[in-house]
Amino acid sequence: MSTLDAVLAHIDQDIDNSVERLFALLRIASVSTDPAFSAQCREAADHVAADLTSIGFGASVRPTDGHPVVVAKSNGSTDKGATGPRVLFYGHYDVQPVDPLNLWKTPPFEPRIETLPGGRKIIVARGACDDKGQAMTFIEACRAFKAVTGSLPLSITTMIEGEEECGSKNLFAFVRDNAEEFKLDLALVCDTAMWDAETPSITTSLRGLVYEDVKIVCADRDLHSGVFGGAAQNPIRLLAKILGAMWDDDGRVTIPGFYDGVPELPDDIKADLKGLGLTEEKFLGPIGLKHSAGEKGRMLIEQITTRPTAELNGIIGGYTGEGAKTVIPGEASAKVSFRLVGDQDPQKIRDNFRAFVRARLPADCKVEFGNFGLAAALQLSFDNPALNKAREVLGDEWGKKAVTVGAGGSIPIVADFKTVLGMDSLLVGFALDDDRVHSPNEKFDLTCYHKGIRSWARILHALSQN
Repeated sequence: MSTLDAVLAHIDQDIDNSVERLFALLRIASVSTDPAFSAQCREAADHVAADLTSIGFGASVRPTDGHPVVVAKSNGSTDKGATGPRVLFYGHYDVQPVDPLNLWKTPPFEPRIETLPGGRKIIVARGACDDKGQAMTFIEACRAFKAVTGSLPLSITTMIEGEEECGSKNLFAFVRDNAEEFKLDLALVCDTAMWDAETPSITTSLRGLVYEDVKIVCADRDLHSGVFGGAAQNPIRLLAKILGAMWDDDGRVTIPGFYDGVPELPDDIKADLKGLGLTEEKFLGPIGLKHSAGEKGRMLIEQITTRPTAELNGIIGGYTGEGAKTVIPGEASAKVSFRLVGDQDPQKIRDNFRAFVRARLPADCKVEFGNFGLAAALQLSFDNPALNKAREVLGDEWGKKAVTVGAGGSIPIVADFKTVLGMDSLLVGFALDDDRVHSPNEKFDLTCYHKGIRSWARILHALSQN
């Protein structure tokens, strides 16, 4: 039996204990967004540090201006013959609030196994999938190597934070302040999803984000529409006209320079995505829609993962209460977000958007802007050796070729791993679309947890081989 086979066999034999260790972490109510749970967040950090210490890591709970970060290093626990990359594993121990509590079938911090019709078993608890269960797949893979070989196959540092659910607001400074310590060779992240329950996935890109607030002010107060209508500038109409001009009839964004730095996918990757067969009926049908509103000539999966977007998230202005009130408002505002890809520059996108609005503003009106976030996109090179190794062994584990897809959302700290630490990131996750992440009755398939552990064992072993 090879070393890897022995490690995989140990994972199978120890899966019940692995689930109990996950349950112990899930019982801690580490809700990072609510100050009332600060003690529980610290408890979760201490728990993770103690668990990593138990398998030979040198672990510490490092302070930030918010919840602490667990940093653990394999140091003397690494196989003396290890020749692979030095890796940084990132995950988070904090969870979302549980509201509305009355929609939970059982208490959210009392984890349980439920059997669904057809025999499918799931772990139900807040954080089961996001991200305690996923982070534990990696930790359990390390535990199996230690149990079987007495060492880890790579030099590993873990960074398990406690503020991902509230924007990682203190982790950015932590990474920058300790950059020399964390400049390794490759980051590993387990906070993403599978393509479906049978098909593993590697996330090769994360869209960046620019989020703007724009307010147009015209008259110095709300006006009677019967007296001033037809003469006074209406800021709602003006704002709607300006924002509506942001797209052409083909769904392309018209802001100058918007597509600077947007790459085209390699032909083989585009063919793989086309082969996934994501249709408007499958994706939009369940939410009551039929037709894509994105760029014409682009596959649906491109529109939601690998192409940049501009979206209006809210418009506010005038009278919105019960009944009628005939006013021309003095001001109107909107929240506008941009998802970025490739080498798009967040600051340039922000500045060009603001210039776009100002250029269409009448001389007697003014505009005010606010910004809620700037984050660059992340793109992993398709010829990265780590990507190709991981893709091969995920196929071995799941029996289906691992797909490489972009994620429509953003994990801002992963962009800092590239820009601040100079590292590419390998994002492998085992979540499913029906895991109810951030919702009542969050779950994680037991099979995904079990095979997730096996998958990380295979990846660690593959990365350790020349």
